[in-house]
Amino acid sequence: MKDTFYKTLLKNISEKKKLLAVLIDPDKFSNAEAKVFLKKIPKETTHLFVGGSTVKNGKTEETVIALKAETQLPVFLFPGDYSHITPLADALLFLTLLSGRNAEYLIGQQIKSISKLKNSALEIISTGYILIDGGNNSAVSKVTQTEPLPQKNVEKIVHTALAGQYMGAKLIYLEAGSGAKFPVNPEIISAVKKAINIPLIVGGGIKTELQKQTAYKAGADIIVMGTAYENSHFGSAQ
Repeated sequence: MKDTFYKTLLKNISEKKKLLAVLIDPDKFSNAEAKVFLKKIPKETTHLFVGGSTVKNGKTEETVIALKAETQLPVFLFPGDYSHITPLADALLFLTLLSGRNAEYLIGQQIKSISKLKNSALEIISTGYILIDGGNNSAVSKVTQTEPLPQKNVEKIVHTALAGQYMGAKLIYLEAGSGAKFPVNPEIISAVKKAINIPLIVGGGIKTELQKQTAYKAGADIIVMGTAYENSHFGSAQ
């Protein structure tokens, strides 16, 4: 029986492999340049995440098609809205915004997505999504009308992550937001990693090799980098 993408992820983590996902926002991506783009991302990239807080109708699917025509890397959806879901990707991060109290992103969007998911072959991976203050007013915060958790409140972040695990999440995602001025503090990453026993994803504000390695050392299993590759200055992120 073929391993699922989640089982493969667990296997890689058990073997102490550090995973790197490049996040692609369809609204900022040229599908015609997919081949060139994929040649410029780090060779250690293990996953492609596709999504954004505000994506025009149909753009996500077009981007997934363009990417899958040029790479064998698994393509995971990281949707900002249920309308962004396409069955042509490999897997879906089924997000619950644990840091917010807007019912639309705790259960509303999830229910709206079911008509798209119930007959699809997408691998659905329940993901507890926690927005952390990255020093800017992120698109996620604007769209969801929720406030990020302050970085100084480590205990609340840890408790939120544990609540997600207890609710059945298979992944916890700590997110400082697109274009964050600073990434999630390694103290937070370490504290959350020690508390949970499911994989930990960390993204937002990670633009340099030093920031990436710091997050890995603190306990991140998967690092997500996006903004660093949205323009032509790829070398600045290495």
